[in-house]
Amino acid sequence: MNQKHLIQKLVTVGLCASIGFAGMMATGAGVTEAASSKSASASSSYSSKGQAIVNYGKKFMGTPYKFGASTSTTRVFDCSSFTKYIFGKYGITLPRTSVAQSKAGVAVSKSNLRPGDLVFFSSGSRANGKNVTHVAVYAGNGKILHTYGSPGVTVSDLNSGNWKRTYLKARRVL
Repeated sequence: MNQKHLIQKLVTVGLCASIGFAGMMATGAGVTEAASSKSASASSSYSSKGQAIVNYGKKFMGTPYKFGASTSTTRVFDCSSFTKYIFGKYGITLPRTSVAQSKAGVAVSKSNLRPGDLVFFSSGSRANGKNVTHVAVYAGNGKILHTYGSPGVTVSDLNSGNWKRTYLKARRVL
């Protein structure tokens, strides 16, 4: 490539970059600003849908727990039939079991949980500390909405006692 051709390319690239930067400055919209606005909008949409699912699930507070409960009833739930049911009301199809649900969506760290995220535990008589045996919905403020034993559908503290000790992971399915 000759020197004249190289200079022409550099001038063209420089001119295009200058026009692009001038346009961004004139509108007052930077790339970071546009990206963060889009991200905030997606986050807000996720949070409102997640919170709506949690609020709907809370309508079932006290509904009895029954292991292996049918997904076609709301008279009793097990942990995964409960999550499958309440998410289904918002158009999100989850697999039937907590193990299968633990593979849906994308992984999310405990420090980045949002209402509507699924949280998984290894607890109860089938637990070994590694295998998923329980699923709950993160309800915000360190709380989970789920069902197990007595009292049935309830809200528990994620960061204390059995739930803190047996926490495995979380998934975002919305």
